[in-house]
Amino acid sequence: MNAPLASSLRDTSEADRWSQRFPRIAGGLYLSVIIGGLFAEGVVQGSLIVPGDAAATVQAIAESTQLWRWGIGIHLLYLVCAALPMYVLLYRLWSRAWPALALLALAFALTSAAVEAAALLTLYVPLAMVETASGLAGLAEEQRHALAYFAITLYSKGFGFALLFFAGFCAATGILVLRSRMLPRLIGAMMILAGVCYFVSSLATVVTPALAAVLYPWILFPCLAGEGAFALWLLLKGVDVRAL
Repeated sequence: MNAPLASSLRDTSEADRWSQRFPRIAGGLYLSVIIGGLFAEGVVQGSLIVPGDAAATVQAIAESTQLWRWGIGIHLLYLVCAALPMYVLLYRLWSRAWPALALLALAFALTSAAVEAAALLTLYVPLAMVETASGLAGLAEEQRHALAYFAITLYSKGFGFALLFFAGFCAATGILVLRSRMLPRLIGAMMILAGVCYFVSSLATVVTPALAAVLYPWILFPCLAGEGAFALWLLLKGVDVRAL
């Protein structure tokens, strides 16, 4: 076999691997991140946190400590085992054609993951309040409840800051989709819209909480639609690297 033919076959094999394997893995990982987030945020926190009622929230967590632990554990697992590998795979996919924009998307994603992971630490405070009450004997019960609820509030703010950076990842990814034509342009536009919605929601939480309360949760629906479409297309269809 002559050298040019061997080189051509290697190039074809590499293209096939990219178009059939790695993007599908990234799509599967992305889908697991979405499912894990819905469980941790929607099922666990949604069922145990009582808005505006610290005592009821602490009582609910005390009665379902294992569920609360699973919420934190699943959150950590999908960040470390799914989100980070997925970001690297997507960077590797885009970086061959648009290295600067791909690196920007990766930087936004990794920063978001780091902020989100740090914010998770505050969710352990309610467990500490329930399980080590003797160490907090100097605080009245109402004070312990208030401190636990304050920690949960801090987590929500930290998660909002993480989404501010994640908005940059979504927008950059949407632009990459539009430029590459490896996925439908509609999905690229949906990812850009997701980035805009995350940015507006997160910034409103800091600057105008009243507006954020009006927008939530409706403003997050385009985010779920855009990310879900992106993840499912990668998983089920893959990409055609010849469109790069």
